[in-house]
Amino acid sequence: MKIKNVILSSALLMSVATFAQKDEIKAAEKAFKKGNAQEAITILQGAESLISNASDSEKAQFFFVKGNAFLDLANKNIETDKNLSLAASAFQDLIEAEKASGKSKYSTEAATSITSIKYKLINGAIADSKVDKFSGSAKKLHDAYLLDKKDTLNLYYAASTYVNAQEYDAALKLYDELKNLNYSGKGTSYFAVNKLTSEEDLFNTLQERDKMVKLGTHEKPRTEAIPSKRGEIFKNIALILVQKGKTEEAKKAISEARTANPEDTSLILTEANLYLETKDFVTYKKLIAEVLEKNPNDADLIFNLGVISGNAKNSVEAEKHYNRVIEINPKYTNAYINMAALKLDGEGAIIEEMNKLGTSAKDMKRYDELKVKRQNIFKSVIPYLQKAVEIDPKNEDVTKTLLNVYSALEMTAEYKALKAKM
Repeated sequence: MKIKNVILSSALLMSVATFAQKDEIKAAEKAFKKGNAQEAITILQGAESLISNASDSEKAQFFFVKGNAFLDLANKNIETDKNLSLAASAFQDLIEAEKASGKSKYSTEAATSITSIKYKLINGAIADSKVDKFSGSAKKLHDAYLLDKKDTLNLYYAASTYVNAQEYDAALKLYDELKNLNYSGKGTSYFAVNKLTSEEDLFNTLQERDKMVKLGTHEKPRTEAIPSKRGEIFKNIALILVQKGKTEEAKKAISEARTANPEDTSLILTEANLYLETKDFVTYKKLIAEVLEKNPNDADLIFNLGVISGNAKNSVEAEKHYNRVIEINPKYTNAYINMAALKLDGEGAIIEEMNKLGTSAKDMKRYDELKVKRQNIFKSVIPYLQKAVEIDPKNEDVTKTLLNVYSALEMTAEYKALKAKM
């Protein structure tokens, strides 16, 4: 008899608890409808410990009220980030509860709310990035990804933003996830100019873009290929590993990536950049040559070869590469700048020798020779600096360098004309 009494007492306690949580859910729902979201949350906290024993339908109702209450607080700018996260978690629990019950009373509305929260997080992340709050921005982007794991672009941006925040361990964790997902980000973007705003709008599909053009709301359609991001992903993985003193792990990661994606030339360049970071210039040039075999007109790659040659004091080879870049892309500003810098590099040694000379006839003769040599260097860089200023007139460093050259050559008219444009 005693055992039966215990069972009966337990059943009675459970029944009372069930009624209590039902009452609390109703009370919370009533408070929320009256606009008292915080009161609703406080009431629900009292039922939190009992909800595990509730039916799936009661759980769904509990999480529905909870999610809406937290979302209401976030919309009122009350601890926005925290409450958006709590709201999203509640809505996800709701959907799981209704999946278990086989009923779908609140799931559609919850899914809509989750989508709304996702875009609130993304907009918040963009706002944070604009004021250099990269850590908060990265977390919001990652939270947005966790709400919709099909949208892997948010995971990619979260990883990149953690790099900007210099939180390399967090970035590495997300890059590893991207690697395991075999994420590339390769695709196509569709644009057209909005006739009303005169701004270019981005469309998700070709059909959507073409439909708007046909309707007459947009014009000047444009299609842009989105290159693979694998190279950048593995480059950052490698750089982080190198920074942590794990160079061999970095090399292994890129080697595995290349094996899995043999046609992705961006990964060859990534591997080359790793050897550049570790100052293995021979392997770097070998890998760059491999890429150039597949794409001989890649101006960026050839420019990098010029930089490497210049750093190795091989000015002849560097000049050859920079000239090739200019031939491929006549508006490649940095090629003109580096060409000028390459030629000006010899000026320091000339000035040093000139300053050491005395006043003897022999020294004065040598001084004049060096002066002519210095002037010839200045004359040789003028076309490159002028072109760089023409392409990028806002580059103050280049403009100042050209002014100094004009001044040294006593080109007064040219000096005044350029100075007037500043």
